[in-house]
Amino acid sequence: MIRNPILPGFNPDPSICRVGEDYYIATSTFEWYPGVQIHHSRDLVNWTLVRRPLERKSQLDMRGNPDSCGVWAPCLSYADGLFWLVYTDVKRFDGSFKDAHNYIVISPTIEGEWSDPIYVNSSGFDPTLFHDDDGRKWFLNMQWNHRTESFGGAPKSPAFDGILMQEWDAKTKTLTGPISNIFPGSALGLVEGPHLFKRNGWYYLTTAEGGTGYNHAVTMARSKTIGGPYELHPDNHLITSKDAPEAELQRSGHGQYVETPEGEVYHTHLCSRPIEPHRRSPLGRETALQKCVWKDDWLYLEHGGVVPAVDVPVTKGADVAQDTGRVAHRFDTAVLPSEFQWLRTPEPERIFSLTERPGHLRLIGRESIGSWFEQALVARRQEHHRFRAETVVDFSPDTYQQVAGLTHYYNRHKLHAVAVTLHEKLGRVVTVLSCPGDFPHAKLVWPAGSGVPVPDGPVHLAIEVNDNDLQFFWRAGGANDWEAIGPKLDASVISDEGGRGEHGSFTGAFVGVFAFDTSGRAKAADFDDFVYEPIV
Repeated sequence: MIRNPILPGFNPDPSICRVGEDYYIATSTFEWYPGVQIHHSRDLVNWTLVRRPLERKSQLDMRGNPDSCGVWAPCLSYADGLFWLVYTDVKRFDGSFKDAHNYIVISPTIEGEWSDPIYVNSSGFDPTLFHDDDGRKWFLNMQWNHRTESFGGAPKSPAFDGILMQEWDAKTKTLTGPISNIFPGSALGLVEGPHLFKRNGWYYLTTAEGGTGYNHAVTMARSKTIGGPYELHPDNHLITSKDAPEAELQRSGHGQYVETPEGEVYHTHLCSRPIEPHRRSPLGRETALQKCVWKDDWLYLEHGGVVPAVDVPVTKGADVAQDTGRVAHRFDTAVLPSEFQWLRTPEPERIFSLTERPGHLRLIGRESIGSWFEQALVARRQEHHRFRAETVVDFSPDTYQQVAGLTHYYNRHKLHAVAVTLHEKLGRVVTVLSCPGDFPHAKLVWPAGSGVPVPDGPVHLAIEVNDNDLQFFWRAGGANDWEAIGPKLDASVISDEGGRGEHGSFTGAFVGVFAFDTSGRAKAADFDDFVYEPIV
């Protein structure tokens, strides 16, 4: 069985592509660097991260991008012996404008180096590239209408002004011919995330609708000609949880169709698993996969209805999917472990090093935690509702402006952290800092007060999250027992719905290490291990 979600934690907007026996899924990474996650599978059950292709300054520079901007909704395809990846780099979130720039990169292999980006257009986001069987290529994206009252956290349907299509000339690397608005969406509204495929003489268009919150849906339409008009599916939506608040997989929408070599059909979609009583989703929008069937040239979920299933059958043999389990890193290689990312900057050498002190991850204190430009924060996705993470930091601050530690992080408005710093009277201390969803001010609070004095040497820091509760711990280098520090904090704030609420942000919770030095002296902190372990 396929156990959903197949990509747990922050892995939204899945675009799936099959080449021979190999399946690939590309997902959005927003402000996290490098850009776009590509996972690989041969059985649709077990998935491995194999590439983040947007890894150079010439490809992607997100310094200054607001939270929840950056790389949106990639589309991965294979044609003419090449992999094609299209994506948006969004430069603005709040207000009437989005400033969404669309690009194409190509590579002969997934694992190899990808090209510098080819600029396409900026008329809207969520682009896709369709390779027709006559050799022509078509570029689609939603059109953004800035003449409406559309703000982050409260999107208005008129701003989502239909799905545009224009021909793409692969030789000249430009769009050509007329621009057509081929699909206005259904009555649900907020149409985005288009994907095209062709079968039995029909062109099928799947789109995301309803906003990426609890009304999300995969909407399907078809036409005999690529330019339309497109008729809606008899049920309007192929996948949605909007009318099933009891379903385990919520916020279901935005996905893509794929066929197996044997002709079986599946459809990816994003989803979330909210926690009661606040109905918040710390793991963000995750990737799921549903088995489908054809009936009267329309696609339906195999198990019936439109609500996605948690367990989905596969007919060919597949090993049982294994949970990630305990993961420990000693930082004893020159390459950052694959599950870690950092924020925005294409110049990671300015914020961390794995070689300056062998066996350690050295973070170079830069701007404050939550900066949109250059902050030293290296983290991995939260993949379980209950987990423990530990690290050891060697850090000797000279001023209270120098801080380094362990953080449960979503964005500048939603974070909790335990850290080592300097207090004028107490000396070196361990303290807790928090910004529990304080939009728009991002004002820190200090739940642990001035902090607890600690002796010289390395300090062990830990975090335990149990659904909605978070507790920090610490111990000195030679101590055996962990000591709790600060009160229990609200872990549910570190979620899509925390703070400003649904649609206000849509990435996911991370746990990782950070250092900042607002004095400008770039004080370094050394971390010599990191452990992430789910709590059963």
